[in-house]
Amino acid sequence: MDVHLIDGTYELFRHFFAVPAAADLNGQEIGAVRGVLHSVLSMIEQGATHVGVATDHVVESFRNDLYPGYKTSEGVPPELLSQFPVLEETLEAMGVVVWPMVYYEADDALAAAAAKAALDDRVEQVIICTPDKDLSQCVVSTRVVQLDRRRQVLRDEAGVEAKFGVKPESIPDYLAVVGDSADGFPGVVGWGPKAASLTLSQYFHLEEIPRDWRAWHASIRSAQRLSTSLFSSWTEALLFRTLATLRLDVPVFDTVDDLRWTGPRASFEEQCRRMKSPELLSRAASAGASKLQDE
Repeated sequence: MDVHLIDGTYELFRHFFAVPAAADLNGQEIGAVRGVLHSVLSMIEQGATHVGVATDHVVESFRNDLYPGYKTSEGVPPELLSQFPVLEETLEAMGVVVWPMVYYEADDALAAAAAKAALDDRVEQVIICTPDKDLSQCVVSTRVVQLDRRRQVLRDEAGVEAKFGVKPESIPDYLAVVGDSADGFPGVVGWGPKAASLTLSQYFHLEEIPRDWRAWHASIRSAQRLSTSLFSSWTEALLFRTLATLRLDVPVFDTVDDLRWTGPRASFEEQCRRMKSPELLSRAASAGASKLQDE
């Protein structure tokens, strides 16, 4: 079996800015929710059997306590924020396992689920459906891979190295020095993607980088400048790496069997009626019937 893990936060943002606005019978904006439901259902219709979706029930997380500049919900349209609980409720009604994150982030849930699913010998491949560079740290050979569904780009461990110039295990260190504008931390002054990839391809983690710049590998240009900048901002660099490191201790599921999609729940009919989307109900019912026949 394959396990598909979906970044619900990314999907909701993507559809919010891609599909027309639409209100349900109660006047609640649900355009993006319907888009995500159609998208997840398409994956199931195309053969996905074990599916989990992680969402940021609230944007803020424990990382905001570690670093005041970390991303918040400030500036996010309220019409988008209001759709998160609706998405979680409707996905569950459609029979999909959902992890709504409050203390942790959706990325942490995806990382924890990927690590746990990969331990099951019955699982052939774990596919993390998101373009988020943070999740690249979870990629393992060709067993745990990352899929950008919008661009149809599948990235295994070789693909991560080709894109970033470092192995998956070095992605948190890479982001620590380069920074991540989406998450709100700046990185280390003077360190760009090229310097980071050259350095971390030789020294996989920050602690392995020699304190004496003269001992650095000859391929790394401007070693003195980079060294001075890194070690004068050492505490900040370690903090940024902590922010970029995904947690694997998030409670997600007991066994991968919990992720098997067996069809919509009875409550999905009322959800579709409220969303004025009878086609979602018929598609989900048809897909559920097909799953039963395949068993």
